[in-house]
Amino acid sequence: MRFLSALVFLMLLAGAFPAAAASIPAPQQVEIPAGNTTLHALLYKPEGEGPFPAVIALHGCGGLVGRSELVLPRYRDWAEQLLKDGKAVLFPDSYGSRGLGPQCRVDERRVRARSERVEDITAARKWLMQQPWAVHSRISLMGWAGGASALLWAVRPQLSTRSAEPDFRSAIAFYPDCRVSAGLGWSARVPTLLLIGAKDDVASPPACRQMVDGARGRSALTRMVVYPGAYHDFDRPNLPLHAIAANADAAVPEHGHLGTDPEARADAEKLVTEWLAR
Repeated sequence: MRFLSALVFLMLLAGAFPAAAASIPAPQQVEIPAGNTTLHALLYKPEGEGPFPAVIALHGCGGLVGRSELVLPRYRDWAEQLLKDGKAVLFPDSYGSRGLGPQCRVDERRVRARSERVEDITAARKWLMQQPWAVHSRISLMGWAGGASALLWAVRPQLSTRSAEPDFRSAIAFYPDCRVSAGLGWSARVPTLLLIGAKDDVASPPACRQMVDGARGRSALTRMVVYPGAYHDFDRPNLPLHAIAANADAAVPEHGHLGTDPEARADAEKLVTEWLAR
């Protein structure tokens, strides 16, 4: 109920300032059965009956919803880009659905990339497979930071559903933490694109390179793009480059630098469009 009340308030607030929200329709709230959890999600869908390709979009450790925002600007911005390409976008809220706030600085993670978040991905895909407006053979994954790390687990061959249903069409991971996957002989069963900044000091570009190089010859197509000079969160709109403050809250990582890189951001938008069109 607390989630619903906050959602209604924020939607009314957005309606009071139509100029700020005119470029993108308000998302629809959906509830998805996920084991013992009801997974709250936000759905952006193009106008019309479809059918539309769909993207399951996975938030990072800062969560999906802001203190005064229905959805954080980074995710709203990407939803707008994907809608322009005619794709529906489903954002599962892995933290809010479990009564949790940001988890970047939480020592004991209650929502882990390789378990609970993979379960959320599976539930979101199952829900989309039941929607008549979705192209069931063109459901892709896209994730940022912790959400990208969950994506890496979800596309491993060991997690294949082995059913007659179409698998994910493709996957795109923005600056995941590859350190665990690199040591476990990671590979992907669907085409996977990894995008990261060369100066990312939150994630580890060398670990991601080791992971991707180690998958060659035993994986679906995997491509890694490293942007020279770019840091963590390079695709976030209008974020000046800055060092993470020592007293920052749980919505940001513990150390490193964050900031927009306009050139990397523009190239990533182009590559995402091309990868999802495969």
